[in-house]
Amino acid sequence: MESCDLGDRQHGPVWHRKPGPAAPRGVLVNIIHSVKGYHSKTIRFLNVAFDSTGDSLLAGDYQGNIYVFDLNGNRFSLVQRTMQACTALAFNLRRKTEFLVALADYSVKCFDTETKEVVSWMRGHDSSVTSISIHGSGRYAITTSTDTAQLWDLDTFQRKRKLNVRQSVGIQKVFFLPLSNTILSCFKDNSVFAWEFDTLQCKYRLPTPVEGSALRYKAFAVTRDGRIFVAGGKSNQLHLWCLESKQLTRIIQMPAKVRAVRHLEFLPDSFDGGSSQVLGVLSQDNIMRFINIETCKLLFDIGSNEEGISTAAISPNGRYIASVMENGSLNLYSVQALTQEGNKPLPPTFKVVEDWSKCTSEANKLTTRVTSGRSKRPCKSKGSKIQTRLMKLHVNTSLENKENELPGGLNKKRLRALLKGFGEYPAKYRMFVWRSLLQLPENHLAFSSLIDKGTHSAFVNIQNEYPIKNRKLLRVLQRTLSALAHWSAIFAETPYIPLLAFPFVKLFQNNQLICFEAVATVVVNFCQHWFEYFPNPPVNVLGMMENVLAYHDKELLQHLIKYNVTSQVYAWPLLETLFSEVLTREEWLKVFDNIFSNHPSYFLMIIVAYIVCSRAPLLHCNQTADFEYFFHHRNNLDINVVIKEAYHLMEATPLDIHPQRMLDDFIPLTKGQYPVFNKYPKFIVDYQTQERERIRQDEIEYLRERQLAHELEVKAQEQKAEDEAWHRKQEILREAEEQRRKMLLEEEEKLAEQRQRLAAVKRELKVKELQLLDASRRRFLKYQQDQRQMELKRLNDEIMRKASMREQEIAATVQDVEVRWMELESQRQLFEQHLIKDQETVKKEMKEEVDAHRRKVDLEDHLVQRLMKIHREDKQKPQIYVQRFEVLKDLTEVSKQLYIILKFSGPHVRHIEVRLKSAFRNKSSCC
Repeated sequence: MESCDLGDRQHGPVWHRKPGPAAPRGVLVNIIHSVKGYHSKTIRFLNVAFDSTGDSLLAGDYQGNIYVFDLNGNRFSLVQRTMQACTALAFNLRRKTEFLVALADYSVKCFDTETKEVVSWMRGHDSSVTSISIHGSGRYAITTSTDTAQLWDLDTFQRKRKLNVRQSVGIQKVFFLPLSNTILSCFKDNSVFAWEFDTLQCKYRLPTPVEGSALRYKAFAVTRDGRIFVAGGKSNQLHLWCLESKQLTRIIQMPAKVRAVRHLEFLPDSFDGGSSQVLGVLSQDNIMRFINIETCKLLFDIGSNEEGISTAAISPNGRYIASVMENGSLNLYSVQALTQEGNKPLPPTFKVVEDWSKCTSEANKLTTRVTSGRSKRPCKSKGSKIQTRLMKLHVNTSLENKENELPGGLNKKRLRALLKGFGEYPAKYRMFVWRSLLQLPENHLAFSSLIDKGTHSAFVNIQNEYPIKNRKLLRVLQRTLSALAHWSAIFAETPYIPLLAFPFVKLFQNNQLICFEAVATVVVNFCQHWFEYFPNPPVNVLGMMENVLAYHDKELLQHLIKYNVTSQVYAWPLLETLFSEVLTREEWLKVFDNIFSNHPSYFLMIIVAYIVCSRAPLLHCNQTADFEYFFHHRNNLDINVVIKEAYHLMEATPLDIHPQRMLDDFIPLTKGQYPVFNKYPKFIVDYQTQERERIRQDEIEYLRERQLAHELEVKAQEQKAEDEAWHRKQEILREAEEQRRKMLLEEEEKLAEQRQRLAAVKRELKVKELQLLDASRRRFLKYQQDQRQMELKRLNDEIMRKASMREQEIAATVQDVEVRWMELESQRQLFEQHLIKDQETVKKEMKEEVDAHRRKVDLEDHLVQRLMKIHREDKQKPQIYVQRFEVLKDLTEVSKQLYIILKFSGPHVRHIEVRLKSAFRNKSSCC
């Protein structure tokens, strides 16, 4: 696949094609999502998934960018920005342009790669979705989290079923079996259940693994035909189950380096009919090993300790392997290149002879170890003794062969032949080869005694001089340098020893013993005569290299001399840093493959070769700063040419100037205790040590005085702080008092407001009470009105009764009036009779008076007066009678009027009647 950079160059992934010699085996392309700008950074990929054809790759990063890579068209496109990390991907839906993404907010979304729109949004999980399984039809999907698994219908995007478990059990994975309607659910307690998809009835449960197995299932895989089920977990064992017989058929034991299994996936083959035989096992060391489950042979592996694999996916056609690396990049491997014979690892030198007949127990018969050979015989189980036979050397072995024999069964002559053929040792076995070449004694007790002495005073503050971001790497460097300083005092005074040791510290940071011994071996053998002119650079060693350069390239040396460039400028920087400044990691490893495989003088020769191979750019330099820059930075120089030139210099250099004449042969470190290293001017080192100790004491005294001053200053500051705290406290108290007063005023205002509100409430209550009283009064008035209306009704009734009685009384009164009228008539008649009688009496009296006048004629005056009186009385009586008659007439009229009045009058009729009766009596009496 050609290198390309497609899409957005500022915010898109970049495809890198690594150079052939340096690229990991089988890698077609390395994809890095880098963001360029003021703050450049790399965005890590998290998950990958292939489509059903295996020609398209779906990848998601932690920022939520989803990319589709067209492996045939050699291009990619950004299909979605979810703005949050994806936890799982799935691509094989019924609609080929759609895919599922599980996001960090516990939701699952469906997107379309063509329209780049959201098709659906599915919710329901309370934790991160760890896996998505698609049914073979593409219509159904199962999403799994730690606490639940949910079945979705991808046509309607509705949840059909939900599997809940107890928190103590937990779900590992739930997925569809290929070519069937069966669902497998794997739990944290090693239980595995099979369910019928249509009815969700339990079909069967796999039996408990063999007794004594501490394997905790965490990773699972099933072949394409759905017959073989593999489970692995916190162990180097894999359990193979036959799903047809529901039996554990085999236990595969991985190499000892594998302590836990993180991911399992079968490698499909077009000609195996779905019964895959190759299984990919990703272990805790971030290396994915592919084994044959029938022969239990390790076929190949991908990843390394330096470039580990986080997760991986295999295309359905078995052509590609996509792996997300620990550094966040994405590697695409070619399975064809990985399975070629030339790329297979070398077979081990030692063969183990095992007696399989002693395996009697059924559990041991199931266990098979993974080996790298081609023999189909399984390895021994733990219950059998491993019989190991080592090939003995013949008695007539020559001295040369003895010298070439290395610890671990390796042969230096064969290693050199291998190095000459390939140019470097296999990366997988390099550390083992180096340990054999350097013949490291691995003196654990001696190294522990050096470590127990603690951090050397010279390297206490090494982080100030070398600010390494990786704290672990800085700690290992400090311990290694302290152990070197405790081993020999010269290393505490050597300023370049950290530069010399750092490449090995970075390489062996996980094994500090090997790191220390590798540095010590390099110092003893490849740094000979370096410390004789301490503290100056090793002018003797530099002179040897200058002699070799003068012999092989006098023109270049004259050019360097012309511009006053000494060997301390062009050779010493390469020596003191061991090429670490001018070479990449791969180049440095390749160089030291050759250095460790040859005489120590080869180290000097390769430096001269580096200078000779750089003659073209060096001849164009004419300033000292340019020369210094050249030998402190990387240059575009082919390291293979430099290595070949170094071998040529080893052979073509005359013996009189050859460094081999001045340097001793390789001598490994002694076992048990490390050798004494005193090849340096002891008085200078002692003087420097004394001066350092004096300076350290002065510094301690200065620090003590500064500490006292600091303590006094601290006390003054404390006193000042106390005073300020007191004033601040007083201020705080005053503010608190003011605040309390304000609070009190506020409370009083609140109380007044509350009182006002209370008064308002009281007024409202009073109004309500008045309203209630008014309503009650109104009700009472209404009641009284009703009562009065009832009373009035009763009075009306009484009036009607009285009126009827009055009518009766009036009728009676009328009758009485008529009777009275009759009485008045009778009285009138009687009165008239009396008048008539009176008239007769008067006439009789007048007659008598006339008679008397006649008789009494003698008294005239008296008789005249008497006559006149009688005459007056006679005149008044008719008037009285007339008046009486008029009164009677008036009484008659009044009686008639009274009759009319009494007919329409009320209860006072009797009173009027009484008054009338008395009036009549009075009148009658008057008459």
